[in-house]
Amino acid sequence: MFGRLTVEALIHDPIVTGAQVTMVLGALFVIGLLFYTKRWKWLWKEWLTSLDPKKIGVMYIIVALIMLIRGFADAGMMRLQQALAAGDAHGFLTSDHFQQIFTAHGTIMIFFVAMGLMFGLINLVIPLQIGSRDVAFPFLNSVSFWLFVAGMILVNLSLVLGEMAATGWLAYPPLSELAYSPGVGVDYWIWSIQIAGIGSLLSGVNFLVTIIKMRAPGMTLMKMPLFTWSVLNAMLLVIFAFPILTVTLALLALDRTMGMHFFTSTAGGNPMMYINLIWAWGHPEVYILVLPAFGIFSEVVSTFTGKRLFGYKSMVFALCAIAVLSYLVWLHHFFTMGAGGNVNAFFGIMTAVIAVPTGVKVFNWLFTMRRGRIHFTSPMIWFFGFVTTFTIGGATGVLLSVPAIDFQVHNSLFLVAHFHNMIIGGVVFGYFAGLTYWFPKIFGFKLNERLGKYGAYSWIIGFLFAFIPLYILGLMGATRRLDHYDASIGWQGLFVVAGIGVMIIGVGVLFQVLQLVVSIRDRKKNIDTTGDPWDGRTLEWSTASPAPHYNFTITPEITSRDAWWEQKHSKVTETPKYRDIYMPKNSGMGLFIAAFSFLGSFAVIWHIWWLVPISVLAVIALVIYRTTNDDSEYRISAAKLAKLEEREVGT
Repeated sequence: MFGRLTVEALIHDPIVTGAQVTMVLGALFVIGLLFYTKRWKWLWKEWLTSLDPKKIGVMYIIVALIMLIRGFADAGMMRLQQALAAGDAHGFLTSDHFQQIFTAHGTIMIFFVAMGLMFGLINLVIPLQIGSRDVAFPFLNSVSFWLFVAGMILVNLSLVLGEMAATGWLAYPPLSELAYSPGVGVDYWIWSIQIAGIGSLLSGVNFLVTIIKMRAPGMTLMKMPLFTWSVLNAMLLVIFAFPILTVTLALLALDRTMGMHFFTSTAGGNPMMYINLIWAWGHPEVYILVLPAFGIFSEVVSTFTGKRLFGYKSMVFALCAIAVLSYLVWLHHFFTMGAGGNVNAFFGIMTAVIAVPTGVKVFNWLFTMRRGRIHFTSPMIWFFGFVTTFTIGGATGVLLSVPAIDFQVHNSLFLVAHFHNMIIGGVVFGYFAGLTYWFPKIFGFKLNERLGKYGAYSWIIGFLFAFIPLYILGLMGATRRLDHYDASIGWQGLFVVAGIGVMIIGVGVLFQVLQLVVSIRDRKKNIDTTGDPWDGRTLEWSTASPAPHYNFTITPEITSRDAWWEQKHSKVTETPKYRDIYMPKNSGMGLFIAAFSFLGSFAVIWHIWWLVPISVLAVIALVIYRTTNDDSEYRISAAKLAKLEEREVGT
């Protein structure tokens, strides 16, 4: 009845058992707190069933930050193991456990931290920035988020029941085939990503349509803010890239559950086809994550230098060029495949070419700052950290675009350092800058600047300590996924320095936690009464802080690129003309659809076959019920809008 699920699935080594107990106690604490404060009804009505993109964005960010702590803990364990496991000392992790942590770290940080922060900020900002009251498909937005949560729960459940994959975060065959990974770890990996990936694809469609169809009157494409342009390109990449991931995971799942052999070389399959497919998704995925960060830095630099962004059109064309070129570089991840000199030369040239539009953006930001009055706020500190680390990553990326060099450092820690340069220095720093920048718009008060700067400096310094030694180790021949090495090689000192770097980053995380606590405590001192605490340039700063659930009482008319900047410096005032508006009603169907998707995936993982059709039919029934329900909106009258606006102006 329960397939492969037995009591043995709960039995783990002491370290994993400690993680199990921590997770269970944490969940019980939250549940107990909700009962104690009698907040269940409030949680259900105000958050879990909300279709307000701002609340959905906040939930995305909360989940992503929780997973950041989990991913950071995994990174800390890996670095501690590598610092200790030299010669006769074998560290505190077994080889199999180390490989599971390695896989979990990469999977969590890409799919459930970076993607979560990205979609969280997009939900918070894009409707406000384009002058829209909502996204194009509010219910689909809820489904996307809850599928993301279902995938997150599934990847963490592998700690409690069963195991995580020990294959690396992209699960290359033949290691991920049944012959070498007969347990449930790879299946957890497949289905957690599959569910979350489908949610990301739905979000991509939603936000592409939102940007194309729901901009305020007068906002042409060339009057859109740079952040909106960056999201538009990222969502186009999502729509074209994530179906590749969906199909690739489905084929691997068929290999493992139905006895097929798409990637089994001994049975007529081809494992290199998997690697081509996964990187045909994987390299656009890097730009899916980093393009919105580029957009954030464009907004931050322009705001905190008090200048219009230098070279707007060239920035737009650079974003579009990066989006197109990101599909022509995937093979540089495996020049060693043996595809031949001509193929390697083409992809090497394309990889070098994509550095050009990226460099254009860096120079545009620098020229924007030229002769500007720079305010050294914490978002700008994140920007300066980004410029430093991302430039290092870009330079090493150009090195890796040369096949001859790539042959020497392939599968080494040099590559690991380069990848983290792009993802941490580019993506994470960008999203932290965005969170700090837009925090008062969502919550109504600013974060503590002093602690924010301490956190940013700690991250930047810790990052350099953590990853520059990995470049050196990679050149010395240290491979990734290494959990033990000979003491005579002389690597241990560099691994210790890298571990110290992780500790410094940990200090930065503590500063960020303290920043949030202190900011909440002192929120009345830092309250934003203007709606525009940074003297911003774009439309989101024209609303109250926190922004109302309907965003705008009157849909704004756009006449220039920096719409809000022009409006607040204009002496022309118009009498507002209020109209009735319609907003979506709350719905719990997205949560239920995700719950049954989770059950179906769990059933496939453990071969509980009777539960699979029940889950699939339940999802279909819920979708049909929702799509046939016409009572999905409520009206806010013009008179009520006028009263709400008067109240905001009065306060």
